[in-house]
Amino acid sequence: MNPTTKLPSSLEQPKERIVSRKNKSFKEIIYKTFIYLLLILISLIMIFPFYWLIRSALMTQVEVFTMPVKWLPSIPQWSNFKEALTSAPFGLYFKNTIFLVVLNVFGALLSNSFIAFGFARISFKTRNFWFGFVLMTLMLPGAVMLIPQFVGWKVVGAYNTYFPLILPAFFGNAFNIFLLKQFYSTIPIEYDEAAKVEGANYLQIWYKIILPLSKPALVTIGVFTFLSVWNDFMGPLLYLNDESKWTLALGLQSFQGHYSSQWNLLMAAAVVMFAPLVILFFFAQKQIMSGANLTGGIKG
Repeated sequence: MNPTTKLPSSLEQPKERIVSRKNKSFKEIIYKTFIYLLLILISLIMIFPFYWLIRSALMTQVEVFTMPVKWLPSIPQWSNFKEALTSAPFGLYFKNTIFLVVLNVFGALLSNSFIAFGFARISFKTRNFWFGFVLMTLMLPGAVMLIPQFVGWKVVGAYNTYFPLILPAFFGNAFNIFLLKQFYSTIPIEYDEAAKVEGANYLQIWYKIILPLSKPALVTIGVFTFLSVWNDFMGPLLYLNDESKWTLALGLQSFQGHYSSQWNLLMAAAVVMFAPLVILFFFAQKQIMSGANLTGGIKG
């Protein structure tokens, strides 16, 4: 065969394709490597405050301010947690917070699921109008409502009680109603029709069909409500005057005022504050991820 003879085009094309695939594969590797490194960097940035919090909580007061910075405690000071918890009645604050959380989560799940069911499944002439009116309340800044709400609760004698922090949960929340309505819309209407044929009313359909199928969305709203109540500082600050009724958020703020120079104890108290949230998310993350996809269909 003559060296100068060109290969047939049918033989040259596979070589070109192989080179093209190699280049494409190399670019994909570079791209994925960059993305993974970026995600790792973002993760480290997000995790660092929690690491610093726990690291400081396990150090002595001297080690916290040592320069150059010590990244790990010489000897973990587990006694910091005991000292922090016994320096203030955190047990009482924890009990008060759990009391509020349980009632708020129950009220939120009951009211929002029921109201959303009405908008999603019951047809009436002004349904769209009232649903739009509910959504309009999302445009009201929370700060605008603080003074009118405070005056109203004080007039009815509810100041320094838990009523202002509990009762609103039993009257629905526009954002939660919207999320649940969107989720209910993905449940086939044929389920309702089949239940009606069997003689079920709307209340039975809501309780026996819609709620069991809405577990991911309900868990998501329950977790959101838990986080909101657990971290709420402004509400208890406005309405609770007696220290015996304080929540963890108020107690931690008071603790910070008394122990502002003892950062290791402050960090230990803060760890106690956020630890239940981490545990809750760890156990509920699958349901939260499923509930976040509120426009998806039902499997099975």
